[in-house]
Amino acid sequence: MALSSPQLSLTQFNTYCCYTFITHTSQTVTSRHIIRIPNNNNNFSLSLTKQQQPQQTPSFLVTASSSTKTLPMLPPYNVLITGSTKGIGYALAKEFLKAGDNLLICSRSDERVDTAVKGLREEFGEQHVWGTTCDVRKGEDVKKLVSYAKENLKYIDIWINNAGSNAYSYKPLAEASDEDLIEVVTTNTLGLMICCREAIKMMVNQPRGGHIFNIDGAGSDGRPTPRFAAYGATKRSVVHLTKSLQAELQMQDVKNVMVHNLSPGMVTTDLLMSGANTKQAKFFINVLAEPAEVVAEYLVPNIRSIPANRSMKPTYIRFLTGLKAYSQIFSRFAFGARRNRYIIED
Repeated sequence: MALSSPQLSLTQFNTYCCYTFITHTSQTVTSRHIIRIPNNNNNFSLSLTKQQQPQQTPSFLVTASSSTKTLPMLPPYNVLITGSTKGIGYALAKEFLKAGDNLLICSRSDERVDTAVKGLREEFGEQHVWGTTCDVRKGEDVKKLVSYAKENLKYIDIWINNAGSNAYSYKPLAEASDEDLIEVVTTNTLGLMICCREAIKMMVNQPRGGHIFNIDGAGSDGRPTPRFAAYGATKRSVVHLTKSLQAELQMQDVKNVMVHNLSPGMVTTDLLMSGANTKQAKFFINVLAEPAEVVAEYLVPNIRSIPANRSMKPTYIRFLTGLKAYSQIFSRFAFGARRNRYIIED
């Protein structure tokens, strides 16, 4: 049986690929052939099936399926965290290092990266900490971040998209400047999309695969966020993007990469405290917020348990659950708990 020069480009994959050629002009299958072609560490299987009625010219249908050849993901893990020179990102970095993992931190600021790397290396050793500048809003910067990761750590097991901004602005949308809106949307939405794109492209070709965690924020549950409406809208989109990426990976039969959501709740960072200028804001910060170190101590073991258990199921890890929030609010009203914990209330 002769095949009429099908145009296939068999590029190198870290997977086993099976291409099925089906000749069809009727529902009757008359012959089937399977050919295995070795290519480096991969075997490509060509399945040739012929279906033909007399005096009809056979045609060919090409289908492809792949199953990723995944190696076990064993600790220590290589972890990359964006926006990790301060706040919750920095606290997460320290917890991963305490667990014995290797860390790549990044930020837009050269000075903050240098300071953070120096401090972490003094505490955990030079062989475990790397850092570089990266503006997640710029595709070229994120591509350079991936190249830096490959050069220094070879692969990334856990990628946490933490970089975010509300432009340190708490005011009605009608009063927001163009610059503030652009800062919030390009960092929280465009930057997240670029990072997810490059992380997936990197991890799908890694024998160990990888896990991506997108950090949510106020507004991600659909509740209104007055005085920072743009920020809330971008955080609502985080959940949608994560679900869409999960669906795309399933649709493409990618089995070695998964995207998850990570919810730290209210964390007493500069970003949060800059908006503590109303009675309502002071109340909720005192009642619900926790220091970054406390949140990181809870989140990191839960993050690490996913690759440790070899789970590739989508996960939403929450520090501040609804039940916990309602319990703390009740305690405040019933017993006066947490009053003036961080900020003196009016």
